[in-house]
Amino acid sequence: MKYTIRKYSQEDYAVWNDFVNQAKNATFLFHRDFMEYHKERFEDFSLMVFDGEKLHAILPANKKGNSLYSHQGLTYGGLVFLSKLKAEKAELILDEILLFLKANKFETFYYKPIPGFYFSEGNKAMDFFLMKRGAVLEKKEMNLAVNLNVPLKISKSKMKHFRRIENLDLDIFEEETFDPFWEKILEPRLLEKFGVKPVHSKEEIALLKSKFPQNIKQYSAYRNDEIIAGITIFETKNVVKSQYGATSKIGEEFRALDFLFINLIHKYKRKGKQFFDMGIVDEPNESGYNKGLLKQKEELGCTVYNQDFYKIKIE
Repeated sequence: MKYTIRKYSQEDYAVWNDFVNQAKNATFLFHRDFMEYHKERFEDFSLMVFDGEKLHAILPANKKGNSLYSHQGLTYGGLVFLSKLKAEKAELILDEILLFLKANKFETFYYKPIPGFYFSEGNKAMDFFLMKRGAVLEKKEMNLAVNLNVPLKISKSKMKHFRRIENLDLDIFEEETFDPFWEKILEPRLLEKFGVKPVHSKEEIALLKSKFPQNIKQYSAYRNDEIIAGITIFETKNVVKSQYGATSKIGEEFRALDFLFINLIHKYKRKGKQFFDMGIVDEPNESGYNKGLLKQKEELGCTVYNQDFYKIKIE
């Protein structure tokens, strides 16, 4: 079978999004409305794989120099396909993509698959085929997540403080606006602690919320009508991800962020979600990770699920 590969164009908007909605291994991050909120930062080079007129797979990607990347503006990526596509055909598609990249003078392909726990059906065939074609595992990141399918393993010390905080006058709200959290907690705390800004501006996250209201949510903890902690959630079919989490200095005294996390872990476990993704703990130091952050997340019940990054030379 011979597949045809071509670069995504704006005329493919509806076809692309329809495919994302049906795919075995896609989330709302692959919808063009999400991918393009920051399109000026990346040279999009997403690929579409056809058999005749029928779309069989897509690859969210961007170009940088002579390299193609699983889109650098997304947390994860990889080849996206329907559940009925068998592994043997996925292998053929990979070969066609590599031939297409060679024909278009690319020298390197960087592949960033979605962490395996996002999909109960599995999603590792492409990793195997890449390695067989000479890809190297360029990097691993420790991705921390709570398995909501099994009894929770939140530490005794966390639960002790949680029960104490329950008796305090703290309120949790799902908010429609991001203004209080961004302006009073997230931006000032990131600047103070790390000298950085959030990846998303307040205007960008509000725009994304307007396009994906069922997927992007803001939960905040208040004491005496003052916001003291917040968590921004990205919700997919099986997984909820804490995209941002931060607390004020007053919130630290009350352990308000832990209080918020534990409430949300229980909330989404009741809703039938499979995992609560708390993101990576990597850091550019000698050990390669933030020991305090790792301990904090493990005490909230997380275990390590690696995020892999592959690199393959185009020859």
